[in-house]
Amino acid sequence: MVRAIVGACWGDEGKGKITDMLAENSDIVIRFQGGANAGHTIINDYGRFALHILPSGVFYKHTTCIIGNGVALNIPKLVEEMAELVAQGVPQPNILVSDRCQIVMPYHILFDAYEEARLAGKSFGSTKSGIAPFYSDKYAKIGFQVSELFDEDILKEKVERVCVLKNVLLEHLYHQPLLDPKELLDTLHEYRDMIAPYVCDVSAYLYEAIKAGKNILLEGQLGSLKDPDHGIYPMVTSSSTLAAYGAIGAGIPPYEIKEITTVVKAYSSAVGAGAFVSEIFGDEADELRRKGGDKGEFGATTGRPRRVGWFDAVASRYGVRIQGTTEVALTVLDVLGYLDEIPMCVGYEIDGEVVKDFPTTAKLEKAKPVLKVFPGWKCDIRGIKNYEDLPKECRDYVEAIEAELGVPVTMVSNGPRRDEIIYRK
Repeated sequence: MVRAIVGACWGDEGKGKITDMLAENSDIVIRFQGGANAGHTIINDYGRFALHILPSGVFYKHTTCIIGNGVALNIPKLVEEMAELVAQGVPQPNILVSDRCQIVMPYHILFDAYEEARLAGKSFGSTKSGIAPFYSDKYAKIGFQVSELFDEDILKEKVERVCVLKNVLLEHLYHQPLLDPKELLDTLHEYRDMIAPYVCDVSAYLYEAIKAGKNILLEGQLGSLKDPDHGIYPMVTSSSTLAAYGAIGAGIPPYEIKEITTVVKAYSSAVGAGAFVSEIFGDEADELRRKGGDKGEFGATTGRPRRVGWFDAVASRYGVRIQGTTEVALTVLDVLGYLDEIPMCVGYEIDGEVVKDFPTTAKLEKAKPVLKVFPGWKCDIRGIKNYEDLPKECRDYVEAIEAELGVPVTMVSNGPRRDEIIYRK
């Protein structure tokens, strides 16, 4: 059975924890899109980890963890992450990398930084991990596929051709040092040697695994609102963040995805620029940011303070719908225990009209939150294992979210650790 684990909104919802938890009963965990531009924070018996490119199933000996063809593969980063895990006592993970995966090149990271600097005040808030230049090259058909590392004639010809294109931009647009084809070829040879032990025809491997009845998890990066088609364009990422893309980014038929677990945060947070209707500011935001998550609301990749706000029912309902959600995992509920009252954004006011459907970006920029206030439960709920043992106010808040989403909330996370979870029937 194939299950996708995806985010409802901006990302940072806690997908890593949910994947790590569900991987216990899974055979294969697959990253199907994105790159090292976002991190999944995981706390388990081995310690605290921020994974950037490895799937969140790497902590179990019985799982095979796959980098799918849809991923922006930073080869040095992948190898470095594996070495860091082993150094912290984690058994050597079983890793496979799709031979159709494409490679984040050193110049992608440079171009990302150059373009953000050129845009200055109109930049997209990139993590400067090379993701937009990578996907631009992939769809312009000038990217380097892992399989090409093992064909020297293809590699040499493409290196020469790509350097001609890139050097025009470096010289005339960015006024930066030019690429040296020989240096670039040497780098690709190093990448080949680093990745060779893991390369596999992943689609064929998964075809046999599905026939054999294996349990498979598809792990998404970021969330619905960062999808380039259905998100807050242009303040989006460069690969599809939706469960539907899991079939493409892993190389399996779409009808094999039977369950879609969408991770929803009990309040809102976002990294980067763009409209954020329920955002709060000042001391109120600082307090929520400090209390949020495991070590506060700071990006796992960048360390940047996340923007925070109240639960946004309009955005979350849209995110859940566009993912095709079959169940919701609600996270960081424990964080809200300090509040006397908990506002929830239940609608947007746009040009004097209250709307419940998530709008396109131009209208979203004009939206103001319509808030409904819930009484807080004013206590620590960590350690509670049974849903009925939660304070009534807490249950009322969960059930109000469930009613707004229109999808069952089957899991409630009340702490950052793997075992801090409450299952609801």
